[in-house]
Amino acid sequence: MAIRSFFVPFLLFGLYFYSSLSPVLSLYEDQVGLMDWHQQYIGKVKQAVFSTQKTGRRRVIVSTEENVIASLDLRHGEIFWRHLLGSDDVIDGIDIGLGKYVITLSSGGSILRSWNLPDGQMVWESYLQGPKHSKSFLLVPTNLKIEKDSVIVVFSNGRLHAVSCIDGEVLWKKDFEAESFEVQQVIKPPGSDLIYVVGFAASSQFEMYQINGRNGELLKHESTTFSSGFLGEVSLVSSETVVALDSTGSILLTISFQNGEISFQQTPISNLYEHFSGPAIIIPSSVPGIFAIKTNAITIFIRVIGEGMLEVAEKTNHETAISDSLPLSEGQQAFALIQHAGSEIHLAVKLAHDWDGNLLKESIKMNQQRGLVHKVFINNYIRTDKSHGFRVLIVMEDHSLLLLQQGTIVWSREDGLASIIDVTTSELPVERDGVSVAKVEHNLFEWLKGHMLKLKGTLMLASPEDVALIQSMRLKSSEKSKMTRDHNGFRKLLIVLTRAGKLFALHTGDGHIVWSHLLRSLHKSEPCQSPIGLNLYQWQVPHHHAMDENPSVLVVSRCGPSSDAPGVLSFIDTYTGNELSSLSLAHAVAQVIPLPYTDSTEQRLHLLIDSDKHAHLYPKTSEALSIFKREFSNIYWYSVEGHNGIIKGHALKYECTGKVADEFCFDTRELWSVVFPSESEKIIATVTRKLNEVVHTQAKVIADQDVMYKYISKNLLFVVTVAPKGCGEIGSVTPEESWLVAYLIDTVTGRILHRVTHHGAQGPVHAVFSENWVVYHYFNLRAHRYELSVIELYDQSRADNKDVWKLVLGKHNLTSPISLFSRPEVITKSQSYFFTHSVKAIAVTSTAKGITSKQLLIGTIGDQVLALDKRFLDPRRSVNPTQAEKEEGIIPLTDSLPIIPQSYVTHALRVEGLRGIITVPAKLESTTLVFAHGVDLFFTQLAPSRTYDSLTEDFNYALLLITIVALVAAIFVTWRLSERKELQEKWR
Repeated sequence: MAIRSFFVPFLLFGLYFYSSLSPVLSLYEDQVGLMDWHQQYIGKVKQAVFSTQKTGRRRVIVSTEENVIASLDLRHGEIFWRHLLGSDDVIDGIDIGLGKYVITLSSGGSILRSWNLPDGQMVWESYLQGPKHSKSFLLVPTNLKIEKDSVIVVFSNGRLHAVSCIDGEVLWKKDFEAESFEVQQVIKPPGSDLIYVVGFAASSQFEMYQINGRNGELLKHESTTFSSGFLGEVSLVSSETVVALDSTGSILLTISFQNGEISFQQTPISNLYEHFSGPAIIIPSSVPGIFAIKTNAITIFIRVIGEGMLEVAEKTNHETAISDSLPLSEGQQAFALIQHAGSEIHLAVKLAHDWDGNLLKESIKMNQQRGLVHKVFINNYIRTDKSHGFRVLIVMEDHSLLLLQQGTIVWSREDGLASIIDVTTSELPVERDGVSVAKVEHNLFEWLKGHMLKLKGTLMLASPEDVALIQSMRLKSSEKSKMTRDHNGFRKLLIVLTRAGKLFALHTGDGHIVWSHLLRSLHKSEPCQSPIGLNLYQWQVPHHHAMDENPSVLVVSRCGPSSDAPGVLSFIDTYTGNELSSLSLAHAVAQVIPLPYTDSTEQRLHLLIDSDKHAHLYPKTSEALSIFKREFSNIYWYSVEGHNGIIKGHALKYECTGKVADEFCFDTRELWSVVFPSESEKIIATVTRKLNEVVHTQAKVIADQDVMYKYISKNLLFVVTVAPKGCGEIGSVTPEESWLVAYLIDTVTGRILHRVTHHGAQGPVHAVFSENWVVYHYFNLRAHRYELSVIELYDQSRADNKDVWKLVLGKHNLTSPISLFSRPEVITKSQSYFFTHSVKAIAVTSTAKGITSKQLLIGTIGDQVLALDKRFLDPRRSVNPTQAEKEEGIIPLTDSLPIIPQSYVTHALRVEGLRGIITVPAKLESTTLVFAHGVDLFFTQLAPSRTYDSLTEDFNYALLLITIVALVAAIFVTWRLSERKELQEKWR
């Protein structure tokens, strides 16, 4: 009894501290960045305006191809503020008005907005309508005097508007309703109240309108016919002169409209450049007195002198980019010129009237993986010696953004990552002998110091300095950015392909770029004028006997937007980023089918289907061919013709004949087709299961020890069709005019296993298919709410195995072969629930063995990722579940799905422009890796059933050790006290 009485307090003391070690779901401030990272981007810059006033921060305002308006710090390139406009709200122009407003024109010139320059808050918004669609032009006054008559001039939708810079009020407007009139330039000479609107009519007529800028009154209208017609755009070389090309692209036309009188001056390009072989194109720029044309590989800079006379200033065969003009002082304007020369770029800043002189001339070493310079923007500043210095902002071919100053790259931004089109993963190298994988701290002192600080944090005795030190030590000691694989499978490489044709390898530990490679195969060339990257596939994944080989990925692209354009294949080493080889194909690539077979070097076999329905096997080796022919009769695939409403099933026939004939080419045959009636249904979504998804068990034990068997097939296709009238925006039709039909189709036989109609429903539809269930999201027009529906399939042919004991003892027929050609006995269970949010993307968690519970990852309209337990979408939910169903985990039925704030995977962060969610299993069964991408990137680790198979990273071993030592000491002390007490009792 003595031992118990002394031991209990110490035991309770130990249990109290040990209970504090149990994992919690909350995320503390000092845990931010340990398991997740978030990166912000803006996309490829289209326009840039500098704001370098003496008061306030120096910044540059940019608009991008991702419809982002952003304010960037000129010192470091960081984002001060940004706004992502809608996908339909394309930015047409930006400028700075009155020194404190950012003016933007978007949506084809229909929306004019003013934003506060320091913080990006919207000041006003105006809607500009017009009689017809046209080009858009934005002219903002450069004076800083704040007056009501400080007007913004906008030409859009066939109408010229004058808008107040203060409140966005439209002061006057002037229509240009001529049907064939195409505006080329809107010009407001400095210091003048006149506005010139010039353009072409009927392709051969030049029109000039002179407008009073104060009231919109038409002062003069002149037109002149040029019989040869016009080609392309015009270049503005002065406030009353433009240069254009004739329809053949071989004659330059200098068009002057001084004092409202039009005059032409023709100059054949062959007179300026004797080796000219047209046609030429004009390079857009706005430098007074100078313009540039490009013909073949030659860029020619031409000066305008006298009365429309032209002379060549310079010819170059280097890739060249030119900026717009920058006013320096009264009558002086400068511009920047960049030319490529091997691994360097040559930067020159010149005065518009003095081509031969240079205000600045520098050479900058440039990483060739950035490609060519696409755009140049220039800004000046005053040095301490009162001379002009220059900053140059350049946009590269890979969509990166760089600031150059004093011959160096001040900062750079990898904004190509804002336009990811496909993602795959690669394992990191195995750690070599002699390096400890488990090494965390450098020495024993650091180890003890770290755990003592953790102990102080647990006991809430840590000072703010200690908390900061704990955070830094965690980030340093977690080894999350180490370049070798870990035993939990958390460290991997994310291989991403961007719209610019560049590959990046991102480390999952902290998101840093391990390597980047601009694909040569996606570089514009003579045989491939418009290369487009399509998809990424894992090509070689070494295991066991092939561990000396580096893994590689396959990049599939084609030379043009059409489906019959020739394909290009590139093979990239995922450890180094080197392009191992590339193939320019003689055939198109309409479809890529990764096959579940590999050769002796672990190269995966791929079947490429061309536009003529021929199948081409890669890699083209005898070993791959023998493997393929062995499985020849087991290969099936399908194709979807969305515009025709047809889904077809295919199989291989025999070797090709004709032009494309070789031993790796095969003809195909059509097995079946499903034709949806065009007058009632239109295909809007198709989804299949992941090829690499792991299903732990086919059996599902339900209440009362009953067993249901999932219908598991990798050949199932989920198809959604909608009524043709329902293809428009939500609410554009009545509930009676729209319906949505969901199908489950076997792609081997073409058999429709299940069909369900949702009356009064409309797309868009987002869906995910996993194991034996599919979840899809759509809009219910009758209820005016979004819905999530679930369909589960079960195999009735296994009905004899409903006894759990048969399953446990192995007395079942689950291993008997199944043929898809025999009619399956399938039953379905389905249910629909209201859901609060509109959805941008939807995915499901995946784990190594498929044991862990599933969670749906839903990308909401607010650009966040919500984790929703699959149990909420169980079709067996009922209003009053039985006791057995409650024990099974069935949740009582409600009409809507709950949105729990703590369930947002992205916490308080937003993945702006969210486009896709990728899940990758870790080696640790409890954990899945989640990568969300859009304009921003976000990565995290997720444990749907909590980390039941590991201790957390912040587990306090020091406290556990102290607790054990305290318990042992308590046992020893109580034993000694007990022995002494017993001895005293015996002496009595």
